[in-house]
Amino acid sequence: MSLQSPIPPVAPSSELVDFWNQILAPKFVRFRHVLVGGLSRHSEAVFPALNLPAGGRVLDVGCGFGDTAIQLARTAREVVGVDCCEAFLDCARDEVRRARADNVRFIAGDVERGLNEGLFDFVFSRFGTMFFANPVAGLRAMRACLAPGGTLAHIVWRARADNPWLIEARDIVRQFLPAPDADAATCGPGPFSMADEETTRAQMQAAGFRDIEFQRIDAKVLVGRDIADAVAFQLAIGPAGEIFRAAGALAEERRPQIEAALAAHFRSVVERNGGLWMDSSSWLITAR
Repeated sequence: MSLQSPIPPVAPSSELVDFWNQILAPKFVRFRHVLVGGLSRHSEAVFPALNLPAGGRVLDVGCGFGDTAIQLARTAREVVGVDCCEAFLDCARDEVRRARADNVRFIAGDVERGLNEGLFDFVFSRFGTMFFANPVAGLRAMRACLAPGGTLAHIVWRARADNPWLIEARDIVRQFLPAPDADAATCGPGPFSMADEETTRAQMQAAGFRDIEFQRIDAKVLVGRDIADAVAFQLAIGPAGEIFRAAGALAEERRPQIEAALAAHFRSVVERNGGLWMDSSSWLITAR
């Protein structure tokens, strides 16, 4: 399939996709510098060892702002990035134009609900599969995109205890606000839904993958340019942000105390390379 081939229609929207586009996307775009600047540490750590097929077709699932797709395109003949957020893809297309990566294109879609894009030699995802509403169905849909013998590589967060950059702020916010109700709007299972190796391995096996391997990746991630930026980021995105958003008026009433507590916390974080960096840990999971 050439880069000019017609793009098949994607599955209709869903409540989860609407939540990403309407609630989360503007916040992710606002903090793009944190997300790309920090999360790229995990993909950069593994790209040299991915054994990408030179001249092959690669699918980048949950491609976000396009930085991973552009990096994959340095080896692949063609890269197709897919994401459910149109705002992310607008940024990604701008990045591709700046990088002159003519072998990259993007489509809006929800891979979990199926994708009619032909077969790929390699499927990659950085921090996207964790948000599948049905992990086995989502992984099975990714497998359906692979040619026989093709490879999957996805990066997911490890245990909460190994990711203080998200959990410490959550614990501080919980001192002031209640946990969200069970029926509160959400982005999906959440960033730690694939942290447990045994559970995730079973899900991948159920989806039809074999030769499944887990590799631990530890890296510092950017949490903000400065303390004010780090506080704002935590109250917008992630577990702390979810608690703050769900609490509504009560959260706004207690905002001054919450921001002060978070600022005190981030004063202990060492500033370097023009920002605040904290420990994080992920899994690189590969399979055939």
